[in-house]
Amino acid sequence: MGKQACFIGTAGWGIPTRCKNDFPQPGSHLERYARHFPVVEIDTSFYKPHRRETYERWARAVPEHFRFAVKVPKAITHERRLVDCGDDLLESFLRQVEGLGAKLSVLLVQLPPSLPFEPDVASGFFDMLSTRTQTRLVCEPRHPNWFEPDAEALLANRRIARVAADPTPVPAAAAPGGWPGLAYFRWHGAPRVYYSDYDDESLDRFSRQMEEEAASGAEVWGIFDNTAAGHALGNALKVDATMAQTLEGQRPLCPAGHPPLKKGGDW
Repeated sequence: MGKQACFIGTAGWGIPTRCKNDFPQPGSHLERYARHFPVVEIDTSFYKPHRRETYERWARAVPEHFRFAVKVPKAITHERRLVDCGDDLLESFLRQVEGLGAKLSVLLVQLPPSLPFEPDVASGFFDMLSTRTQTRLVCEPRHPNWFEPDAEALLANRRIARVAADPTPVPAAAAPGGWPGLAYFRWHGAPRVYYSDYDDESLDRFSRQMEEEAASGAEVWGIFDNTAAGHALGNALKVDATMAQTLEGQRPLCPAGHPPLKKGGDW
């Protein structure tokens, strides 16, 4: 088996008490988190803007190999519904997140379940976004008609990955779609979304899914979003340990095709 680029992380970097011994002091929660995991998803950006200086501070707090995914604001996806948002909301957001510099790897566009696939709207938005940033794009649609061939083709042709989600809004959402170069998993918790802990059987299944996608040549991100009761980090640690055993002896690649870590790296 060749080198596989599988990266585990969580939505946010909070460290619950039950996991504190796995992330020893010193350092902020982000610094401690980044000594173990190579990626994180910033989801607070969905709810409120952060100053560019805040993103710059976060970038300084992590190692050079570390990479961020950032969730696009709901004002764009849920309120404007991808329409008429470029000159104010989108420009402001991009100026902020550019504070991450080269450590910005992915922009996540999560759509509301009520937003169907409309070719003109989708192509207009993603074409506009692609002209304003070189950051890779990932889309998490939740309306059923986003999983039909026309929507899949639109995403694939624009090199936009489609999220594989758990729980799934439709069966097709269980597997990654769109552009095959990046497979992006988001595990929200089941049966209670955001709250439930995953059992070992589910975690083993997630590990196998990531390995299968990596074997096909994709870069793979796995993000646990079941943060409400503090289970995400423990689940990430278990999957990370499983993946480490599977990939033992292989030198991991950094996200987004960056050079491999030097010997002695801590992930």
